[in-house]
Amino acid sequence: MTKGKTLFSFELLPPAKGQGIQSIFNTMDELMEFNPPFIDVTYHREDYLYKQHPNGLLERVAYRKRPGTVAICAAIMNKYKVDAVPHLICGGFTKEETENALIDLDFLGIDNVLVLRGDARKGDPDFIPTPGGHAYATELLAQVVDMNNGKYLHEDIEGSKTNFCIGVAGYPEKHFEAPNFNTDFKMVEKKGGNGRQLHRNPNVL
Repeated sequence: MTKGKTLFSFELLPPAKGQGIQSIFNTMDELMEFNPPFIDVTYHREDYLYKQHPNGLLERVAYRKRPGTVAICAAIMNKYKVDAVPHLICGGFTKEETENALIDLDFLGIDNVLVLRGDARKGDPDFIPTPGGHAYATELLAQVVDMNNGKYLHEDIEGSKTNFCIGVAGYPEKHFEAPNFNTDFKMVEKKGGNGRQLHRNPNVL
């Protein structure tokens, strides 16, 4: 990328479960005339649906409305020859699931990722970490950095080193959970990674 030049990217939302990828291609066909340097593809954690049984009892069922982030990135790169940047989030994923997703990305040649904490589930007053997952984006960042250094979750694995370029997020107006700007700046600095994108997003702690 050209040093000192402002670049603009686009962010795509995966289609809802049951919809095809053609809507993504239709959108990309219109966007490519702007020659975007890369395309962001969001990730979404699970929400809960309430299923009513014949006896009147309600069952809470986990449901991921918009899957397909990794596959969409691969399809975009293959069809349009432009870098795709999948979001990685803490919520809804264990560390093991995150590691497996990173392995898939590495195999597919997708080497740019944007690390975020992610949104709280609908109905939850605050962000609730997934058991066995990460509570903060800094922890997720550390896992990606570890894989870049060949360090995997299981110590007996002598893994190959990945080469992910890691983007992190900042909130210019101060994150709503940060007590002051100094604390907020330290958190963003801690996330430093080797990111190339400062992304306006409230879900960075």
